Amino acid sequence: MVSDTDFQKAVELIDKSSNVLLTTHTRPDGDACGCVATLSEVLTALGKKPNPILLSPLPQWYSFLFDRKPLVLGDDLAPEQLKKAPFADCDLVIILDTNCYSQLPGLEDFLQQNRKTVLVIDHHVTTDGLGHIELIDSAAAAAGQIVLQLLNFAHWPITERIANYLFLAIATDTGWFQFGNTDSRALRDSADLIDAGADAIELHQRIYQNYSTARFRLMVITLSRLQLHFSDRFATQYLLNKDFDETGAKRPDTENFIDECRRINSIEAAALFVELPDGRFKVSLRSAGPVDVREIAQKFGGGGHKKAAGTYLPGPLESALNTIKDEISRQM
Repeated sequence: MVSDTDFQKAVELIDKSSNVLLTTHTRPDGDACGCVATLSEVLTALGKKPNPILLSPLPQWYSFLFDRKPLVLGDDLAPEQLKKAPFADCDLVIILDTNCYSQLPGLEDFLQQNRKTVLVIDHHVTTDGLGHIELIDSAAAAAGQIVLQLLNFAHWPITERIANYLFLAIATDTGWFQFGNTDSRALRDSADLIDAGADAIELHQRIYQNYSTARFRLMVITLSRLQLHFSDRFATQYLLNKDFDETGAKRPDTENFIDECRRINSIEAAALFVELPDGRFKVSLRSAGPVDVREIAQKFGGGGHKKAAGTYLPGPLESALNTIKDEISRQM
């Protein structure tokens, strides 16, 4: 749990700031996007100027969270532009849902060279200690819960919009309350947010029943490549660059694909390998048993949680597959 002392320090940092850079990990998920949207709204209400920056394109199904889509570093904004206004003028950087340089590609030099004051809000164990003040609670199911605590501590209003943002953060990071991190605290926080105006039914429709044709076709390819190992206890799937070209889907479209195979009752762990344009593979890992996938991810420079983690591996595909299979085998 985060102490009241640390919450007070965070409030003081925000109170004395005027121009705030907000960011989160690459390939932002619902928790990351919900937190960025929430603090953008809160900072605006406090008379501050929020400058949200994403490090990967915003998934289409989260675009409704923002009146103006955040700039994407490398697409809308060149790294050298961070040295100019308004980013060079920022007096506070808030990093949400990560505390690792490996999850912030393109920002490492900015953070190290500009000596900005940094506030980190995160729920992962893996850490590089990026913040001057850090609100870290690894027992929280989502970073959105820590943001909710911050708002309650500071007595900042939770509007209907903010309630929706934070409900989405918690719901998506718990697999809509299906994952093992769904505890009474997550459910109580979610109930409070519904009381504050969150519409759980509409949010579920927007996130899980709103696939594009291209995304659905990509999921079909993913399922067609399902392979089971170790007496059907470990599942692997993969996607190649050509699959995105053929379907017209984008890499953010792969979000939640790894969870489909976990419907098989024998599965204890799963891995999804997604080829990147540079030939590396993004590896998403899930566990429904004793396997600690965070330990595996950390071994290769990644991180996450015991039951959900990720990392990057060099190609070719067979090499990446065998690397993860060997690690899973050791733990099983």
